[in-house]
Amino acid sequence: MRVLGISPPLRSGFGLMLMACAMHAADDWPQFRGNPSLTGVATSGVPKTLKLLWTFDAGESIESSAAIVDGTVYVGSQSADLIAVNLADGALKWKYKVKDGIGESSPAVSDGIVVVGDLSGVVHGVSAKDGKGIWTFAASSEVKASPVVVDGKVIIGSYDGNLYALGLKDGKVAWQFRTNGPVHATASVTAGLAYISGCDGVLRGIRIADGKEMVQITTGSYTGASPALAADSAYFGTFDNVVLAFNLKTKKELWHYENPARAFPFYSSAAIVGGKIILGGRDKFVHCLDAKTGKELWSVQTRSRVESSPAIVDGRVYIGSNDGRFYVLDVASGAKLWEFNAGAPLSASPAVGEGRIVIGSQDGKLYCFGG
Repeated sequence: MRVLGISPPLRSGFGLMLMACAMHAADDWPQFRGNPSLTGVATSGVPKTLKLLWTFDAGESIESSAAIVDGTVYVGSQSADLIAVNLADGALKWKYKVKDGIGESSPAVSDGIVVVGDLSGVVHGVSAKDGKGIWTFAASSEVKASPVVVDGKVIIGSYDGNLYALGLKDGKVAWQFRTNGPVHATASVTAGLAYISGCDGVLRGIRIADGKEMVQITTGSYTGASPALAADSAYFGTFDNVVLAFNLKTKKELWHYENPARAFPFYSSAAIVGGKIILGGRDKFVHCLDAKTGKELWSVQTRSRVESSPAIVDGRVYIGSNDGRFYVLDVASGAKLWEFNAGAPLSASPAVGEGRIVIGSQDGKLYCFGG
């Protein structure tokens, strides 16, 4: 397995990410952002020239980002379905009905179990093979965060203010940690800690072994985006219209970026590649920042706000926009290489596996692109 386009200062952070992903095939995308460090970097190449291979109609809005494991695509829908389709042709394998719609919670797949949260606050453990329910856990409020599986535990937050660690096999609570606000962001994991950029304006590092808080950094910003981790640093955008970078060891801010001309929130979670931080903004732009300084290297305007989080493959950025278009950009320059008009907002994030890219739209269509 090789890491694509990673400059030397960032390689150490990716070593832990790759170790965490070792249980999956190199071509898999088993969770939100592809790996526990939430970097958005794919380990599967895709053709330089894309074409639409198939679509699947889920019936209602898809804001959940897909997981791709062993030739199967798993995604949630507002139709209250967790759906599994063949990556090869989009044929339905099974549907699992939840109590309420699945919003932004994106499935994680590990050891034959698919985990996802729904808007009624229930976390579901489902058989990846046949879609039969294995366990459920009821939080006290809706779950929009995506699960991350590490050390046999499912790490997932709820709007009830808690970050939970559940047993992957049985859904039983190993521990829960109470924050001072909803837990919207997906946890990113490195060195035995789960980091959440909170709606309470605090970046926390919670020990996965026992739920003890080991890192607390006051950011002062309401944050919906999930933190991306590399080289002992965390990167995320906020609703205070800034992108923040923190050193997790010193707990000091490295830099913050604020566009001088456009004050809009950042909801998209960042990707990290080649010393660059790439994310979408509600100002309708895709931004690329220098990971060391926070200086903007380039930005590309779309026709509506960008809430989709980018996937990075072989020097290219793949990202959706609420303008209904799926964009392919050059990592180095931001040059637009290709776009596809889906005709409905693409707020979900792309997933990459086995040479294909999958993304859902708010009109309920799941699109698969490849060669």
